[in-house]
Amino acid sequence: FPFRLFPLREHGMNWRARPLTCQEIQAFRKSKEVMDRFIRAYKLMLGFYGILLVNEETGELKRAENWRERFENLNRFSHNNLRITRILKCLGEMGYEDYQVHLVKFFLTETLVEETLPNVKRSALDYFLFTVRSKEKRRELVHYAWQHFKPQSSFVWGPRDKLQKYR
Repeated sequence: FPFRLFPLREHGMNWRARPLTCQEIQAFRKSKEVMDRFIRAYKLMLGFYGILLVNEETGELKRAENWRERFENLNRFSHNNLRITRILKCLGEMGYEDYQVHLVKFFLTETLVEETLPNVKRSALDYFLFTVRSKEKRRELVHYAWQHFKPQSSFVWGPRDKLQKYR
């Protein structure tokens, strides 16, 4: 069977790759070797996107030195957005929910605040945000997105009354 770098419990674009089972996920999560390889693969993909994992404990990220050229690639080729969504979902499956939060916030900051990734903005709002497993963290990220979205009146990813009251 073909394998995936970031396997999920759902079918992807490669119809020959079979989805993971819950038992396989549990076995992966218990194996230090598998999890070390997973983090190496994550860092490799981040590097491809012009992002650096600053802290393996927290999942904190920053722009890599080559970010300009890599962001150009991200803006030009939208298929990367599918891969990023897959990576985010896999981070959740493998127990790296804090990593999910940092990666989503990174893309929200780059798309809405820095405006360096205009062609990633829709995916960040429509897909990346909603991969975050923690309801509380997801709410925080939706609020963050709302705060930085222009025009704020066109923000459709959360109820305006709740966003205005959110603390």
